[in-house]
Amino acid sequence: MSVAEFLNSQHETAFSFEVLPPVKGHSIEQIYKTIDRLRQFNPAYINITTHRSDYIYREKEPGIYIRQEERHRPGTVAIAAAIKNKYNIPTVPHLICSGFTAQETEYELIDLSFLGIMDLILLRGDKSKEDARFTPMPGGLSHASELCSLVNNFNAGNLLDGKKHEMINDVPFTYGVAGYPEKHEEAMNLQTDLDALKNKVAQGAGYVVTQMFFDNEKYFDFVKRCREAGITVPIIPGIKPIGSLKHLDVLPKTFHIDFPEPLAKELAKCKSNDEVKQVGIEWAVLQSKELKAANVPSIHFYSMNASLAIEAIAKQVY
Repeated sequence: MSVAEFLNSQHETAFSFEVLPPVKGHSIEQIYKTIDRLRQFNPAYINITTHRSDYIYREKEPGIYIRQEERHRPGTVAIAAAIKNKYNIPTVPHLICSGFTAQETEYELIDLSFLGIMDLILLRGDKSKEDARFTPMPGGLSHASELCSLVNNFNAGNLLDGKKHEMINDVPFTYGVAGYPEKHEEAMNLQTDLDALKNKVAQGAGYVVTQMFFDNEKYFDFVKRCREAGITVPIIPGIKPIGSLKHLDVLPKTFHIDFPEPLAKELAKCKSNDEVKQVGIEWAVLQSKELKAANVPSIHFYSMNASLAIEAIAKQVY
């Protein structure tokens, strides 16, 4: 059963989480420690993020710098395979437009096919730090909807060069896409954002996983608007526990989200990271319990080095 099929089936609210590939040069052991801590909650699947390359400047000789392209967190496909092999838990690697050519993505699909990893999340991805607005790589894709088309064509046996390929296995790729309860930062308005999501679902997305949010009413309103627009696939809430004083500025700025007033008031009282973490856990527990009571198909946790907090939350919810 694919992740999309599972999420569309009848079941109690499932638990899932996301891991980041280790920084280049670091081992996979930290990911294993995270999974070992959280698998007690029977995760339905584990997502593995993908990160684009960015340009860095290295001093070649005094006063002379050269610009080099470097990927800070490589290894998504290999980590997905390692987790699947070690834990026998479905893995869902992210495929992104950002920083990749269409051909590179097609090669990744071939590798994943050989490994039997057929569940994906398709995302546009972030812009380069150097760009004022998102710019695809030469030969790259501009929107997640184009990534949906690429995967659909691959499923149909069609390669980018016009050749046909033999189906490596009888199971096609299935995929989910992202949704934004508080609107994607680049969308002109809520309606155009919803139209873009509807297009991705029409192309075959089996479910939607949301950007993190801290106000459940915004999630419920988002689901209502999606249903009114004819989007019927499962919509999975994404939850992130706030973990440091830095998050109070970084999360709203980076992800273009708001803290609801009751949460903001509690966070304003915090003087240390430990105090913030405790408030973050308590708030995420309240969110998760309400979402579980509403029978959402799954609650997806953005771990981002917060596995201890997620464990504390899950113990009170699952």
